[in-house]
Amino acid sequence: MTAEPIRIDIPKTDSKIFAYTRMDAIPVLAGIFHFAYFWMLFLLFPHSHKGLIAGWPNWEHGINGFAGAPLWLMLLLGFLYSISISWNINGISHNFIHNPYFRSPLLNRLFSLMESITCCFSQVYYDVVHMQHHKGNSDRPDETGDTIDWISIYRHGHDGEAENPWAYTFLSFFRDNPAAIGRELAKRGGEEMRWGKIELASFICVMILIALMDWRYMIFFFLPFMYLGHSLSYLNGYYRHYGGNPDKPIAWGVSTYEKLYNWTWFYNGYHAEHHFRPKVHWTKMVELHRQIADLQKAEGVRVIKPPHALGFLDPDLPPRKQTAPPESEGVIDVAARIADTRDPGETVLGEELLRVRIAAHVNECDSRSGSLDISSLCGNISYGFAAEGTARVPQKHQQERSGVGHLQERDVVLRRRH
Repeated sequence: MTAEPIRIDIPKTDSKIFAYTRMDAIPVLAGIFHFAYFWMLFLLFPHSHKGLIAGWPNWEHGINGFAGAPLWLMLLLGFLYSISISWNINGISHNFIHNPYFRSPLLNRLFSLMESITCCFSQVYYDVVHMQHHKGNSDRPDETGDTIDWISIYRHGHDGEAENPWAYTFLSFFRDNPAAIGRELAKRGGEEMRWGKIELASFICVMILIALMDWRYMIFFFLPFMYLGHSLSYLNGYYRHYGGNPDKPIAWGVSTYEKLYNWTWFYNGYHAEHHFRPKVHWTKMVELHRQIADLQKAEGVRVIKPPHALGFLDPDLPPRKQTAPPESEGVIDVAARIADTRDPGETVLGEELLRVRIAAHVNECDSRSGSLDISSLCGNISYGFAAEGTARVPQKHQQERSGVGHLQERDVVLRRRH
């Protein structure tokens, strides 16, 4: 395969506030608006009782005589808050994790803290879960039934199939493993651990404060809509990978190019492109897509028509049984630790694309070569070919960590038909 360069310029700005581009002011302002909306819901709620603690605001007659918004309006605003949680997580917060908006570390920390309260979970913890997602890229369970990606759509499926979308949507909220998140976070050092605890404590304190002022609001209004919002986020995530190919890097994700969705969700629709190069800035996703469109088409990258959250309405939606790995003979099992340098400046479709270290083991295959063909591996990951025994590629690339972004690693099983 002839290596073809992908050149995506890193956004640069002379701004003293923003790290990459002044365009990041848009998601920043959207995040501030969402934070204000979070508090507005509480103020508009029809409070008509005393607080739990003597001396706290007495709202038997509303707030300053305002009796609160009517029920139909509160239900509408609550549902909009649910949608906005998914919007924030998958747009504002997601892009912030990969490319922190500000030059100042303090501003990044404060924005992360605000997002933690608005979205109701620590952004440092979310970063851990999301980077684990990029390590596994919605991988299928291994021989022990485990996945690298904690939120893989295959993790709780059966017979290699994706999980039922509605089970994934409404149960994933309860599946987080705090112990596993804590162990992974500990690898990042004490500062990340401290900030994770600060964000978690801040969010919990805000929830307790609101509950003390009006427990009815918290239990009967806020918590149900908050849970629905996180469920909608998982629904969005499900169709960003449903029908993708977990064994082919360029096809790990599923994209949608619906314009209004991408404009309002900060190009979250370009998800196959994002998993292919996770560090590319959201303002450069269209450019990345243009450069790899022919390769994506050749490799069968799945594209759906509606936004991801409405992926179940796609007219070409495959049945779940088709998401299971295909039956194949002559399986080449390659445990590949794929390290993405996370440098969006330049990528080469060839050896430099994956920067792979591979130990290849071949079962019941005729071999015509004494080494793994890295070029064919990078060009079409299902065409890997190795000799009987073990072939090692002596490429070593140190993992790098900068800011909130980290490297992605994952195990890959390559399959070859005779």
